[in-house]
Amino acid sequence: MARLSHTAPHPIFHPEVILDRVAGFIKSNIVFCIAAVAALATTILVPPDSVYAGYFDLRTLTCLLCTSAVVAALSGIGFFRILAQSIIRRFKSLRMSVLALVWITFIGSMVIANDMALLTFLPLGYHVLENSGGRRFMVYTFILQNIAANLGGMLTPFGNPQNLYIYSKFEIPTMEFMSVMAPPFILAVIMITILCVVLPAKPLELSADTGKLPLGRSVFYLVLFVLAIVVVFRIIPYYVGLAVIIAALMVTDRRAIAKVDWGLLGTFCAFFIFSGNLARVGVVREFFSALLEKNVMLVSIFSCQFISNVPSAVLLSQFTENWRELLLGVNLGGTGTLIASLASLITFREYTSRNPGKGLAYLGLFSAMNFGFLAVLTVFMLVIG
Repeated sequence: MARLSHTAPHPIFHPEVILDRVAGFIKSNIVFCIAAVAALATTILVPPDSVYAGYFDLRTLTCLLCTSAVVAALSGIGFFRILAQSIIRRFKSLRMSVLALVWITFIGSMVIANDMALLTFLPLGYHVLENSGGRRFMVYTFILQNIAANLGGMLTPFGNPQNLYIYSKFEIPTMEFMSVMAPPFILAVIMITILCVVLPAKPLELSADTGKLPLGRSVFYLVLFVLAIVVVFRIIPYYVGLAVIIAALMVTDRRAIAKVDWGLLGTFCAFFIFSGNLARVGVVREFFSALLEKNVMLVSIFSCQFISNVPSAVLLSQFTENWRELLLGVNLGGTGTLIASLASLITFREYTSRNPGKGLAYLGLFSAMNFGFLAVLTVFMLVIG
């Protein structure tokens, strides 16, 4: 009698291997997993229908995709390493180098939006510290860059995604918009600068020279980066910018597209579903309407801590015409918890991808610093009225 043969399961399909990979994915994408579960839970209250398609801000998703891909391409040719060397040579000390990094991020957020500033300048911060013996200050620097991006972007209508939404919805005059946001912006500048200058003035030492940039590719990728910024400013349709940038990178550097943080894009999509569904639940709408009658700014700040500032702006704008307090609330509220600003997810992912296993330490310092800023800025705005 012939014996039955038993074929051993392929290693990649072994239950233990599958479980390890699932656990690894969850560990590496914990925020995405939480957001996906939250979004899925709201589908019980609001079953999927044609309205879902309107939840997604395709321009924001496109800008994230394009900028992330171009930044990956620039990183691949050593652009940020060489720029980092230039900063170290010019500023020479830890204190001045970090101050330069944070201020670049701060100014960048006013021009190209907070999330784009972080996608652009966090890699620069990493290379400055990694190539100069200052790695142990990386968590502090990343958090300062994150705070600078969120609070620097609050001054201009296009600095933060929620600003652009409120600016357009309420048709706010530009100068009036900026005058409302100027007081907390100035205080934030002072606080952030103080936290930079308390760092030691220890000299930074360069590691081995990383070589020269390929001139042709550098110019080409910088042109693509400018194109991504043009898309942010809505000078050209976002779908045109997407098509051109992706097509260009498919020819010159396909690996840059593969290195896009797809988990972050998925997180944004999950939050869009979550907030869109909540806005359609009658009980939720009644709850927020009653709360907003008390204090729009404080309710907005509180809401940001749980559903982020962009979804909060979209949700709460349905129940109030007090755009000034709403604007202040969803900008100040971007500090606090990790999900208070979707831009903070970019920093978290960038740090943990470069420092595996240090997510909890990051969250501890991040929470302490962000809630500190939130408390000071909130009290300041309540005092000055």
